[in-house]
Amino acid sequence: MSSAAAAAAYDAVLFDLDGTLVDSAPDIAGTANGMRAARGLPLLPYEVLRPHAGSGARGMLGAGLGVAPGDAAFAGLRDEFHDRYELRMMRHTAVFDAVYALLDALDGHRLPWGIVTNKALRFAEPMSRALGLLPRAAVLVGGDST
Repeated sequence: MSSAAAAAAYDAVLFDLDGTLVDSAPDIAGTANGMRAARGLPLLPYEVLRPHAGSGARGMLGAGLGVAPGDAAFAGLRDEFHDRYELRMMRHTAVFDAVYALLDALDGHRLPWGIVTNKALRFAEPMSRALGLLPRAAVLVGGDST
């Protein structure tokens, strides 16, 4: 099947953001380590934190500080994590290799594509804009927009 025929078989393509279009794990892990440093704790190796990046603040607070939802300190630490992440979320976050070429191909076939993420729009919109994904995306759906 040609790429044109394949494109004609679909009305649109939707992508997850973190771990699919962009590698945001370095900044998510860096936020957890920043919280550790602020508390006088040693930094954890990136390899220890990266597997938890897909779980966002919940995963990082668990891996980095041993705190889980339901713990008395969780809500305050989650809010701190979000505030710290917002300040540093674009230090090392980058679009994965070949993503722009894939999106160019979809655009070339006039096949709309969009982003559906569990990341709050507070983070997803400026990140997608900074990385050149917006306004190209036909839609951006965040975890707090449905």
